[in-house]
Amino acid sequence: MKHPLAALALTALAGIAAWQGALALQNEQAAASVAVPVAAPAPASGRAVPPPAGSTARPAAPAAMADTPMAERQAIVGILNKRNGLWRDVTLKPGQGVRIGDLIVRLRACEATAPWEPQKLTGAFLQADVRGRDQRWRRIFSGWVFKESPSLNVVEHPIYDVWPKSCAMRHPDMGPETVSVATPEPASARSSAKKSAGPARAPAAPVPPPSAPSNNAT
Repeated sequence: MKHPLAALALTALAGIAAWQGALALQNEQAAASVAVPVAAPAPASGRAVPPPAGSTARPAAPAAMADTPMAERQAIVGILNKRNGLWRDVTLKPGQGVRIGDLIVRLRACEATAPWEPQKLTGAFLQADVRGRDQRWRRIFSGWVFKESPSLNVVEHPIYDVWPKSCAMRHPDMGPETVSVATPEPASARSSAKKSAGPARAPAAPVPPPSAPSNNAT
């Protein structure tokens, strides 16, 4: 026959074990009921998601602008009648011409140097036809003439003189040898760590003091 105290102790231990098991079951159920955050799905519209604040991404640089097509350029040509001293300025596009009395001037092309080029020249390819006393038209000039250097090519005629005054056109916004350089980082983004002093040098060997003169000299 078991002792009453031993039976009571066994009953108490069994109750404590049952109570701990119930607590463990409750903790497992509470952990399973906690909601787990799920990442939001990507938008179905296909739109680009904006970069987060503070991102260092930079927009792409615009492409360089091309030269003005020849058909869209516009030149001002000066025409002088040396017989009566009358002159006028006419505005022409490549392919256009103008008749003034017995003179017809046609513009075939015009060109102006780019702003980054050291030598500035404004040229036009002109053709000039003059009607003679026999009522026949003859071409007296066909070639390039330049505003800044008229002596390079001259319209040789005793009555008429023709020369270019301007050529309206645009050039690329970058020179032919220009290299794009990335924008430097702001000073706040640079590292504040001190630069290393380089490899340490070995200390120089000490120089021995000069020896004292000997007193044994004869």
